[in-house]
This record gives sequence, C-alpha cells and structure tokens, in this order.
Amino acid sequence: MKTAIINKVSIGTKIRYGIADFGIAILQSTIQFYMLFYLTDVAKINPGIAGSALLVSKLTWDMVNDVFFGYLTDRTRSRWGRRRPYMFFAAVPLALSFWLLFSLPQGMTGVIAFLAILGAYLLFDTFHTMISMAYYAMTPEMTMDYNERTSITTVRMVFSAIGYIFGAAATTFIANMLRDSAGWTQASSWSAVGILYGVLAMIVVFITSLTVRRKPVVSEEPTKIPPISAIASTFKNKPFVKLVIITGIAATSFALITSLLPYYLIYQLKMESELSIVMLLMLVTLGLALWPSKKLSERIGKGPAFGVGMAIATVAMALTFFLPDEPTPLIYVIAIFAGMGFASQWVFPWSMVPDVVELDEKMTGERREGIYFGIFVMVGKVTGALGIALSGWSLNWFGYMEGAAQTADTLLGIRIFFGLLPAAILIIIIPMLMKYPITRKNHEELVRELRERSDVSS
Repeated sequence: MKTAIINKVSIGTKIRYGIADFGIAILQSTIQFYMLFYLTDVAKINPGIAGSALLVSKLTWDMVNDVFFGYLTDRTRSRWGRRRPYMFFAAVPLALSFWLLFSLPQGMTGVIAFLAILGAYLLFDTFHTMISMAYYAMTPEMTMDYNERTSITTVRMVFSAIGYIFGAAATTFIANMLRDSAGWTQASSWSAVGILYGVLAMIVVFITSLTVRRKPVVSEEPTKIPPISAIASTFKNKPFVKLVIITGIAATSFALITSLLPYYLIYQLKMESELSIVMLLMLVTLGLALWPSKKLSERIGKGPAFGVGMAIATVAMALTFFLPDEPTPLIYVIAIFAGMGFASQWVFPWSMVPDVVELDEKMTGERREGIYFGIFVMVGKVTGALGIALSGWSLNWFGYMEGAAQTADTLLGIRIFFGLLPAAILIIIIPMLMKYPITRKNHEELVRELRERSDVSS
C-alpha cells in the first residue's frame, strides 16, 4: 500500500464537504441551548428528571454507539467507500427522530417522563451518531497535511458556526412567532421547529454524501484489529489521551454555559428579550474568529493557539459572576470575548484528531480514523451531558422555580454554575495545551516516515 501526500484540497470540495455541518450544527445548537429549557418550560418536566435522563442516555448507549459506528465505518467495504453510505441512508431517520425529540407530551412526571426523554433522545442520537462518525472520519482521508487539515476544518466550522448561530438565535424567534402570530400552542410551535430543523439537516447531509467524491489519499482497506483490541490500543496513543482529556473538560464547561445561558439572562440580568441578541453576538463573533484562530495556529501551532483561546474564554466567563442582578450592557462585551475564545474550541480539536491517526498508523500499520473520532466524540458527548446534568441538578439544588421570581440563593447558584465553575475548570487545560506534544515539525517528520515505509513495502 502506497500512502500519497496531497497538500491541497480545492475550495469547492471544502465547501461541499463543510455544508453538511450546517445541518448537524443546527441540531446540536438547539439541543445544547434549548433542550433542557424545552423540557422544563415547554414540556413542563422536572429539571432534575430531565437532566438525569439526558445524562443516563450518555452513560449507556452513547458510551457505545460513537465507538461502535466509528469502528463499523473503519470495517466497511463498499462501492461508495467506507463513509458515504452511512450519511446517505441515515439522513431521513435523523430528521424524523429530531422532530420526535421536540414533540414530547406535556406534563409528564416520574418514570414516564424519564423514559420518554431517554427513549426519544436515544433514537435521535443513534442516527445522529451514524452520520457524524462517517462525516468526521472523512477529514483525515482528504489530506495528510498538518495545515491543510486546519483549513478544511475551518471551512467546515464556518458552516457549523452559521448553523449553530441559526439554531441558537432563530429557535425561540420561530417558536414565538408561530405561537403569537399564527396562534399555535407553545408545544406545537416547538414541534414545528423540530421538523423544520430536521429537514434542513437531512438536505445538507444528502448534498455532502452525494457530491463529495474525492478519492481518499490513504488506504481504504478495512481494519483487521478486533473491536476490544481496537479500542484498547487507542489509549496507548498518549497525545490522543491528552487530547480527549482536554476536550472533555472544555465540553463540560461549554455545556454548563450553553444550558444555563437562558436562565442567567432571564433571571439574573432580567434580559429575556435580549436572549437571542446575546447568543447571536457571541456566536457571530465565534464565527468571525475562526479564520484568525487558524492564522494564529500557523504561527504557533494548534495546541498553543487552542490554549490562547481558552484563556480568553476563561476571563470572559469569570466576569459574568460579578454582573449585577439587573440589565447591563456589559454582557454584550463579555459575549464578544467569549465568542473569540471559544472559536478555538471549534477549530483545533477537530483538526488535531486527524494528526493522532498518523501516530496510530505508525503503531498499528492500519488507518483507523473512525475509531479515533468515535472515542473522541463519545468523550465529548458524555462530558457535555455531564455539564447539562450538572445544570439541571444545580437548578434543583438552589431552589429554581419555573416562571417565578428567583431567590438570592437560586441566583447565586446560577451565577456559580454559569460563570465561575466553567472558568475554574478551563484553567486546568491551558498549560496542557501549551505543551501539546504533536507539532507541525514532528508531524511532518511522522508523515515522511510513513511515506518512506509505504514506498518500501510497495
């Protein structure tokens, strides 16, 4: 097998590849920003039950399905390649399952509420994972160049940011418009949002699966390593272990922020009408900061550039703890700086995972993009769900009452778990990123070594 190195990917291919993330990001954004809010304030379900059901979904099937589908794509041999069939055939079920997730009956309690949330989320997550594992694993197959992978990821993340912004900023606007202007019930309005977003995701996934026909620059030979050994061997890859620890901590922090942002703005700052504006400002800044983040990484490397972004986000979130219990324009300034910081979290982890695949190829002699992205995404989902669950638990702990004026203790809890705790845990990963072991130089040497080995074996 001869491993070719192609440094450049056309902008047209990058765009056709990246557009699928527009739809995927809409779904992810809506879940991160509004899933808990929908369950508590629209479906009228206890926040503790809602948060626990989402966490259990991550600690059961989601502990398996990311790795399972990632490994399955590595093992696949078809006339359409290893990845594309999963995207194409799961697109319609993805749309329907997302609609179901935002169409739950109102007023459920106890075990029934728990099982309804759990079942709906597991169904959606199955099809979402099937698509996303195949999609993400395409990146390292498109090029082996250190910087070009960041470029592909940046273009993809531009689409992701647009989708994320759309989901965060438009969701309540659409739901409220249907409720107030069209006379729909609140539940029906959110159900309509669910089917609308599901169909949008379905369309763009079809576009990518049908139009990205670039021949992979690496071998598409199915992996021969047994499942248990395949999983265990990834943890011998020390840079990968360090990366999943870093991104797991970052995902927990980001989930706390996104889940509690509506509660912070509505009850702490009394700025419910500005909710969409603040979200839009933060996410637009995030999108605009993607390209500068890429340029910074070209100068100092992916790890240190990621660390700089997390330092900015840490300062921004810590400042929210000190804002008054009243409307303040300072939240707009903080939103801008938070967006600047979190842009690095969107670009670098996704372009750093492909780099550890070459290290794995050196160790195993096989290309196993799927299993690495599977474990990476699984850790991100579980830690993200932990953040959402902590959000729900914190609301219970501090006496949150839906739709009522909150006590001083409740507001203190919201400020701690929205701003202070995320800032505190982000501090942990900054020094780890500054000393991240895979650099541009040693990655180029690794690729050169793999290429020479391939030339000899062929």
